[in-house]
Amino acid sequence: MLQMERRYLRKPAWLRTRLTDAYDYAVVKDVLDSGTLHTICESGRCPNKSECWRAGTATFMILGDICTRNCMFCAVANGQPLPPDSGEPEKIAEAVIAMKIRHCVLTSVTRDDLPDGGAALWAATVRAVKTLSPSTTVEALIPDFNGKTQPVQKIIDEKPEVISHNLETVKRLTPLVRIRAKYDTSIKVLTYIAQQKIKAKSGIMVGLGETDDEVYETMDDLLETGCEIITIGQYLQPSVNNLPVKRYVTPEDFDKYKRIGLEKGFWFVESQPLVRSSYHAEKHV
Repeated sequence: MLQMERRYLRKPAWLRTRLTDAYDYAVVKDVLDSGTLHTICESGRCPNKSECWRAGTATFMILGDICTRNCMFCAVANGQPLPPDSGEPEKIAEAVIAMKIRHCVLTSVTRDDLPDGGAALWAATVRAVKTLSPSTTVEALIPDFNGKTQPVQKIIDEKPEVISHNLETVKRLTPLVRIRAKYDTSIKVLTYIAQQKIKAKSGIMVGLGETDDEVYETMDDLLETGCEIITIGQYLQPSVNNLPVKRYVTPEDFDKYKRIGLEKGFWFVESQPLVRSSYHAEKHV
């Protein structure tokens, strides 16, 4: 495995974010807490939480808030999760209605402890949102399900508008950044999604030690799967236990990634320092 080097860089000015307005924060927080729901906004320490919560939106994280994997870029807690909450799909749908969400993004922790990886609850959640709030579009940001297509098909059958699965990083760095997940497995999952005529989406972080050429190679790999949408954002170290930032990519370089991605053939490229996979996701529908 690649060795992790501890080296800390000062964060540049363009990565500063506004604190959320206390009132808007409280409104969203109350809705989430009332249903004992989780968001990746909080669990993943997303830098865009302030902006999204001011707009009354959130990315819901299902299947609990404890992951069975321990990826070195991620702030989500890992360990032995609790059993899934069978009432969670309806709670999510009710929160979507209460928050007046027009485009609902769903994600989850990885549940390698469950025989189906949580796919049945995934499908039930998409179905509940579409049933109780039929005007709401849905994006499913799914784990790799260890490369098994049957769990992925359960989600596809519920017809979310977008299914996303993140590569997270370039192929060379995957063993360091994602630990258990494999680059080729993710490519297989994305290929299967695109083959089912569902809009496929993926995202990567930069600043982990990759080269520009590796970013472009990753774009080519994604296009080969049939993936139409890519998000590119700056990796930010969430805690001292996570990988350090190797470089801060300039806004000009992010603009270059966007231009080249569109030239290569992506339908939509979201490329900015603070972009995350669900950032401005409503634009992708």
